Amino acid sequence: MAQCVQSVQEFIQDSFVPLVAALCSEEAERLTRRNNLGFSELVKPFCRLTSEVHMRDPNNQLHVIKNLKIAVNNIITHSPQPGGIRKLLNDVVSVSQPAEGLVTNVITAGDYDLNISATTPWFEAYRESFLQSMPASDHEFLNHYVACMLVVSSGEPEPVEQFLKLSQEQHRIQHSSEYAYPKWFIPNTLKYYVLLHDVSAGEEQRADSVYEEMKQRYGTQGCYLLKINSRGSNRGADEQIPDPWSQYLQKNSIQNQESYDDGPYTVISNKNADHLISDGLDNDIQVDGLSNNFKAHPLQLDHLSDTSSSFDGTDYIKTTSLHESKKTSSGTPHGACLTLTDHDRIRQFIQEFTFRGLLPHIEKTIRQLNDQLISRKGLSRSLFSATKKWFSGSKVPEKSINELKNTSGLLYPPEAPELQIRKMADLCFLVQHYELAYSCYHTAKKDFLNDQAMLYAAGALEMAAVSAFLQPGAPRPYPAHYMDTAIQTYRDICKNMVLAERCVLLSAEILKSQSKYSDAAALLIRLTSEDSDLRSALLLEQAAHCFINMKSPMVRKFAFHMILAGHRYSKAGQKKHALRCYCQAMQVYKGKGWSLAEDHINFTIGRQSFTLRQLDNAVSAFRHILINDSKQPAAQQGTFLREYLYVYKNVTQLSPDGPLPQLPLPYINNSATRVFFGHDRRPAEGEKQAATHISLDQEYDFESSHQWKELEEQVVAVVNKGIIPSNFQPTQYCLNSYSDNSKFPLAVVEEPVTVEVAFRNPLKVPLLLTDLSLLWKFQPKDFSAKHNGATKELACGNDMIGAEVIAEFLINSEETKMARLKLFPHQTGELHILGVVYNLGTIQGTMMIDGIDPSIGLQAGKFVYNGMSVRGRQDLEIQGPRLNNTKEEKTSIKYGPDRRLDPIITEEMPLLEVFFINFPTGLLCGEIRKAYVEFVNVSKCPLTALKVVSKHPEFFTFGGNTAVLTPLSPSASENCSAYKTVVTDSTSVCTALMSSASSVNFGLGAGSQPEVIHVPLPDSVLLPGASIQLPMWLHGPDEEGVHEINFLFYYESIKKHSKMCHRVLRHTAVICTSRSLNVQATVCRSNALEDEGKGDNMLVFVDVENINTSEAGVKEFHIVQVSSNSKHWKLQKAVNRSEDKDYKLASRERGKLCFKAVRCKNSGENYTFADVVFGNEQIISSASPCADFFFRSLSSELKRTHAQSNMFQGAAKQSFDEAVRLIQKCSEVDLNIVVLWKAYVVEDNKQLILEGQHHVVLHTVGKEAFSFPQKQGFKKILRNSDWEDLEQESPEMVLLKFFRPENTSLPTRPTPEQLSNLIKTSLHYPESFNHSFHQKSLCLVPVTLLLSNCSEADVDVIIDLRHKTTSPEALEIHGSFTWLGQTQYKLQLKSQEVYNLQLKACFVRTGVYNLGTHRVFAKLADQATLFETSQQNSMPALIIINNI
Repeated sequence: MAQCVQSVQEFIQDSFVPLVAALCSEEAERLTRRNNLGFSELVKPFCRLTSEVHMRDPNNQLHVIKNLKIAVNNIITHSPQPGGIRKLLNDVVSVSQPAEGLVTNVITAGDYDLNISATTPWFEAYRESFLQSMPASDHEFLNHYVACMLVVSSGEPEPVEQFLKLSQEQHRIQHSSEYAYPKWFIPNTLKYYVLLHDVSAGEEQRADSVYEEMKQRYGTQGCYLLKINSRGSNRGADEQIPDPWSQYLQKNSIQNQESYDDGPYTVISNKNADHLISDGLDNDIQVDGLSNNFKAHPLQLDHLSDTSSSFDGTDYIKTTSLHESKKTSSGTPHGACLTLTDHDRIRQFIQEFTFRGLLPHIEKTIRQLNDQLISRKGLSRSLFSATKKWFSGSKVPEKSINELKNTSGLLYPPEAPELQIRKMADLCFLVQHYELAYSCYHTAKKDFLNDQAMLYAAGALEMAAVSAFLQPGAPRPYPAHYMDTAIQTYRDICKNMVLAERCVLLSAEILKSQSKYSDAAALLIRLTSEDSDLRSALLLEQAAHCFINMKSPMVRKFAFHMILAGHRYSKAGQKKHALRCYCQAMQVYKGKGWSLAEDHINFTIGRQSFTLRQLDNAVSAFRHILINDSKQPAAQQGTFLREYLYVYKNVTQLSPDGPLPQLPLPYINNSATRVFFGHDRRPAEGEKQAATHISLDQEYDFESSHQWKELEEQVVAVVNKGIIPSNFQPTQYCLNSYSDNSKFPLAVVEEPVTVEVAFRNPLKVPLLLTDLSLLWKFQPKDFSAKHNGATKELACGNDMIGAEVIAEFLINSEETKMARLKLFPHQTGELHILGVVYNLGTIQGTMMIDGIDPSIGLQAGKFVYNGMSVRGRQDLEIQGPRLNNTKEEKTSIKYGPDRRLDPIITEEMPLLEVFFINFPTGLLCGEIRKAYVEFVNVSKCPLTALKVVSKHPEFFTFGGNTAVLTPLSPSASENCSAYKTVVTDSTSVCTALMSSASSVNFGLGAGSQPEVIHVPLPDSVLLPGASIQLPMWLHGPDEEGVHEINFLFYYESIKKHSKMCHRVLRHTAVICTSRSLNVQATVCRSNALEDEGKGDNMLVFVDVENINTSEAGVKEFHIVQVSSNSKHWKLQKAVNRSEDKDYKLASRERGKLCFKAVRCKNSGENYTFADVVFGNEQIISSASPCADFFFRSLSSELKRTHAQSNMFQGAAKQSFDEAVRLIQKCSEVDLNIVVLWKAYVVEDNKQLILEGQHHVVLHTVGKEAFSFPQKQGFKKILRNSDWEDLEQESPEMVLLKFFRPENTSLPTRPTPEQLSNLIKTSLHYPESFNHSFHQKSLCLVPVTLLLSNCSEADVDVIIDLRHKTTSPEALEIHGSFTWLGQTQYKLQLKSQEVYNLQLKACFVRTGVYNLGTHRVFAKLADQATLFETSQQNSMPALIIINNI
């Protein structure tokens, strides 16, 4: 139980006090009414004695009474109505609410921190009113009047006569049979005569004379002169007199006749009289039980409606509620005519009455009763000794309750000895003589049980238990079983719930004082029943407090019983108390995962708050139900939602002009909000395919985003001469949680801003949002002016920002759905998107049909409102990324800004749309295809500086400057060829056709970026609304597979803007390439030195393999031309040319071509193109598009090799010796081979001709080169086609190698391969030589050794002719021949010099001999011998010696 202001002893003493009746004349009542008080009300604050009182018990022992209180009441001659009692108790509880600043206890139990009210004043007020309003009963005397005050005014004509009349009236009320109420303690009631004198108006002498006459008649002990009203009512209140009456008058007593009959509750008609239970004591109506009258509580309202207004079938007029009367009474001054002296006089009067009248009378009565009992029983003189005698022997076992019969019909006459014992016990109890009272109760209890008078026995048991507890010094423990027996008897046998309730209230308080909270809680819970909701609610609440006050607080039991109490409060109509109980219980259930319990509590709190017009609390409670992940079924969630909408509607109706409320549904995932700037992409029309650009339908890809950013930086750097401006801001069309949102994004006026909001419906019922739009704020600014003027916020008008409104937006149950909302800015300035605004409602008719929920799969468009929707908003508040750069940011939690919802609207800019016509989706590797690109300016501004940037510039070209110079041949135009061709002359079959071109013509001059391509617009400007189509040649990537190729189109406005300098348009082309040809080429020096004695000729071997798997329907490839382009070399002719001019390669066939290459005559920046034609038409390889793709692939190749050589930079590069460079140069060639082909494809019974070209870049003599990058792992083991198959079939076989570069600098020594290319040697001799060994035994053969210096420096050469044999096998191979003459020659060859050295070989017999036994050492003339190495012979030199 909650803490009480009084101790348990004080509470029990104040609950049972001597009752004194007051009977006043009309004149006396009028005197007291001048103070707005009745006589009983006048003396009420002074009824507690301030000093100790002494009296003697029957044994003549002195007994001290402390803190005695008496009760003075007006005589009420009929018992109080049960309905009135219930209404009084209901109002007492209703009025007593927790104070605003009420002290709360914070109880910590486990992980709970509960805020609980320390006291429950409503329970104490209920308890006090309940005990005071208990009707008197004949089985006990505690509520019987002990004395009667007769009050007469001194101003009456005959005061003594008036006293006689009042005395006779009292006698008639007590002894006449027509009055059954009130009850009197003994027949000879003490009468105390009080003469009331008005000091301000009456004659004091007359009052004194009348008082003297009274003393003569009634004795000094039986009368009193009370002087009041010392101050006239007309005098001003010059001094502040305290008002001790207000606290008492707020507690209206049912025993006050006036307050019941004339007070605020007027009973008009009793249509359905209360069923009162008779206790069998007499035939008059006795109000001993109220058990069955609680069936319809006067204020008990149905829990679903507040429309019921009946109680017990009795209509009543609420003239004023108790709360209002309390206000009225507190507003009226009491005791206005009384001074502090009058207060002391009244206090003195009560003391005199108690000392001289009441206590002597009680003492005398106790003695008389004691004497009567002793004389009647014939026992010893004192009851003390009698009780000892009775209880000293063996105890008689008491019969159990179940054995006893219902003997409520048993009657005791008033003079029965058993009742006299009880009467004496009650008198002793009232004057705090608890030991004697306990003895008497114990005696009476035995007598009543023997007679089986159960009502009397229960009363004796109850008071015996209380007396035992109150005895000073606690000689015996509190007999709780007495109380349990009494409660069970009252409730089950006597059916008297009022008396049972009193027992429970007393016993629970006693048990609580002994810290027996568990027993107290069980006792309180036991008395809860269906007959009284108010009583059950109060007792359940007290039980809950018992659980929380235990040594180990039982928090969940506390919460559960608080919920039960709240439910019963609600049924009793006590809405505020119900709400308070639920709120206290909510502290326990909140956040513990008990979602269903939380939902129930929040729902009830919401309804109760709404009933009490606490609309904010109601909204908050319903909001909690909806925003938690509810486990409720769909029907219940629908109910919650409708209630919430209804409450919210009422809230908004109270303040229709107030700010829009924040709605809890649907959820918005703020971080998933995306913002898109610009128009939606137009779909493709026919052959046209629009640029993919960017849209909200595309998923964010970090790598892709980074690539676009790099491309944009690349083109901006080119435009700004290699420098990226400091204020450069990458264009971001779509902002999301992954993009960089730290800067204000830029939007263009007259172009829409689309915001995608992620809504989630957590409920199992669909939500319908109507009139959904964005909420925004706009500050207009003129960015074109040099100085921005003062900005001011303007009203939200459609003239500045147009907003799209979605009429209906349905979110099905537990669905996440995106809403795309648009704003159309019509003016420059700063836009701030604040949130969304919408009507939240539900749709009608979501009943289950055949087990299928029709809400699933509903489409927005045609919905029927159920009439319930509220207008509200939700803010979009996006938290930026966590900062983690500085030490301070790392040690604290700080977040950066996220400005995706705060775009700056800039001035008008051009807007480009790009369409691709006849753009392929699939190509063969190396295939050339011609398409068209259409550029459209859809804005009102002209655009210029159109460029396109791509990471794959070798994929496409717009054609070089020579594109228009070469006309198409007839057959080329007939076959729609992409190439420029001319008909070849039949004489030029074997030799190459020459042409030249510069890379500058193809946009690849010195210092240019090959990735950034200028789009050749006429006049470099595209006017508003204009469109232009340009041809675009495409080249299939060399590697098969799916390729994503990004194009970034860059353009600017003619007019320069401060905020936005340029715009970009993105396009991603997806090309699927399939295998075609694999080209492999090597170059080696020719040993023949025939061209004018110069060694500048080489052999080029080209292997072409058809690796196509016939996927694209290609049966065979035709090699139509092989071209070379180089600054230094050119193809001269085909060496192994067959008679058949056509070179066809079927699937998996390989062809080998051999060409002779010679050094070019011309030098400079121009490339020499040489075409070896195998067909009838020459493809001009120096024109577009052949040369375009050659130059682009060449630049890509150079870029790749440059990136690889970057790791060898630094000090080693500077220390690189020039000599080494000269040696390396000897083995380098700068020759590029282009293989051009055609393939015939039959598709839909139509023959198509596919064209293509492959490039091979030859860098080094003797080193293989390929048309596409090779995997190095198995290249040496497998053929290329086999390697391709292996790569496709088992990619897991790729070897993973870990290596550590041992030396990151370039080697300062040239390799042996490089040194072997310094000098080219060639032996000239006859293949066979005839000699007659019979004639001459030695055969001498002349041999010429040609030495050619391949370098551009002087070279020292040493020729060593000695045989160097390392093994017998070598000797056998060389045979036994010797060189005649010098065995070693030392020569110096100038740059590019060819030297003939005449030698002689000597043979002694016939045979086949290898003349290649000479060794050549070479070094640069100005270098030490450090670099000498042997020159390797390319092939053996065999000679046949014949004998003739």
